[in-house]
Amino acid sequence: MSLQSKINQDIIEALKAKDEEKLSTLRLLSAAMKNLAIEKGLEKDAELEDADAAKVVKSQIKQLKDAMADFEKAGRDDLASQNKKEIGFLSEYLPEEMGEDELRKIVKQKINEFGEPTAQDFGKVMGAVMKEVGDRADGAMVKRLVQELLAS
Repeated sequence: MSLQSKINQDIIEALKAKDEEKLSTLRLLSAAMKNLAIEKGLEKDAELEDADAAKVVKSQIKQLKDAMADFEKAGRDDLASQNKKEIGFLSEYLPEEMGEDELRKIVKQKINEFGEPTAQDFGKVMGAVMKEVGDRADGAMVKRLVQELLAS
């Protein structure tokens, strides 16, 4: 079952369970996926590939995290907690990310492939690591590890 099919099925389940919060979040996600399908020029009922669907989910989570940070700055804990719930709903649709230890090994391996890299080689190392790990790792964590290991 594709990721988009699973989301559509979960929308139906949320409707039946009368889970308004989850339903609202999943409908927004579904709309974002339909928008991407239109941008890509897909047929009316065609589904996105799982990689594209996962990018949409990540994008929605990033938007919610940004909004949550703004709400916390403004002292709106009620809205921040709502966004946290929505992030929890959406996180169920992402593949599990790599742990820091596993990622650290890959970063060290890529740094060693460059011989004696300096801080100026940051972009090259970062690109090589991201090419290998793809969507399985958080870009911010990769950046932090590359900077940390290049500095040492």
